[in-house]
Amino acid sequence: MKRPSSSSDGLLSPLFSSPAVEHELSDESLLRAMLDAEAALALACAKCGVVPPDAAELIQKTCQQGDFDIDEIGRAGQGAGNPVVPLVRSIVAQVPESAKPWVHYGATSQDILDTALMLMARRAAKIVLADVASAVDLVASLTVAHRGTLMVGRTLGQQAVVTTFGMKTAGWLVALDTTRARLASTMESQLAAQLGGAAGTLGVYGAAAIDVLREYAAQLGLAAPCVPWHTNRQRVLEFAAVLGELVAAAGKLALDVELLAQTEIGEVYEGGSGSHGTSSAMPHKRNPVDAVLIRSAAYRAPGLVATLFGASQHEQERAAGAWHAEWETLLELIRVTGGAMARTSQLVAAIEVDDARMRENLDITGGLVMAEQLAAVLAPTLGRSKAADAVARCCEQARSSRRHLRDVALADNELRSNLSAAQIDQALDPLGALNAIGPLIDRALAQHSAPAAAGEGSGR
Repeated sequence: MKRPSSSSDGLLSPLFSSPAVEHELSDESLLRAMLDAEAALALACAKCGVVPPDAAELIQKTCQQGDFDIDEIGRAGQGAGNPVVPLVRSIVAQVPESAKPWVHYGATSQDILDTALMLMARRAAKIVLADVASAVDLVASLTVAHRGTLMVGRTLGQQAVVTTFGMKTAGWLVALDTTRARLASTMESQLAAQLGGAAGTLGVYGAAAIDVLREYAAQLGLAAPCVPWHTNRQRVLEFAAVLGELVAAAGKLALDVELLAQTEIGEVYEGGSGSHGTSSAMPHKRNPVDAVLIRSAAYRAPGLVATLFGASQHEQERAAGAWHAEWETLLELIRVTGGAMARTSQLVAAIEVDDARMRENLDITGGLVMAEQLAAVLAPTLGRSKAADAVARCCEQARSSRRHLRDVALADNELRSNLSAAQIDQALDPLGALNAIGPLIDRALAQHSAPAAAGEGSGR
């Protein structure tokens, strides 16, 4: 039996991951990130006069071109509790004698592994951001196309008031756009290099310590921390939180699609060709499979975020166990997020909207969804409470007699003594209740056009 060539292959992984993100989270990518960190450390030390330049160049060359056995490093890592120790041994074994004393100089295992994970997070998050950008652009186009497409708004699972599909998608747009901006900001400020030495003092580097730290971060394209963060895991928590929020925003979109795709509602469908949405037993089924898989990520992500928060209290200057609990958890959270965002873009790109069914469902209650508007028109003459009671009475009569609300309202003495037939018709016209929707949609689209400002004054 042939084994999958990577964790993005196989039977289940393709359902929940993005191949591009998965590539950045592989064992090969972790090894490359650790080697990048070791090379950057040597070069930073050389630039700051701590390590001989010739030795740094030899270390860099070995990190780039050396022979490293992932499986062997992994097995050997069991003895040290992390893979950095056997990796350093392998580098030392391969560099010339003159460079051996300078490998991993002044660092500790956590420095290299934390930095490698931040590199992996940054590389994968760039792909996630691209998928989010694609999704929000598609949602923005959907919002423009359907800003005036009438549909019923639903609260607590029941028909409530009239809205438009563009107003619904504007909500999706703002949630994704705002979180995209947070993720971009978090990547720049919180994904930082780690360098502290044995207990976070950088003592080996002497007066050059701060310069080494800054140059190390610069070599890697990561943020330079104010101080080493061995036991201050706020960076990891902030990154995890924004990933969780991003998956939640995608999950909300997917949930709406699932509900609107129900046979009894039938207002929105997932597009796609071939076998997309088919059932093994029921040929008529058109399952919202992208939405289902996105929602599966939204179920999983909170637990991963919670694990990282639960493991965030690291004792003293270096933790025993809490740090180790982060590694796979963080990578799995990135993996789940990557898969969810790739599918969100795919879902929105092919979504099908049934305008006629939306209008049909809007009319199904015989005008009852316009009751709020009718009460609002009546309130200036009767008062808010009396107007609400009068309209509620008419609604109950309309329900019990299966008549249209308009017919009941026109026959009601209290309403007719305060409103003309034209006023009642105007109040029951769905278009009359949408005066604020245009400006609200415009605000969402304007925020989308200025993503750098997302989250500032956005009403979050």
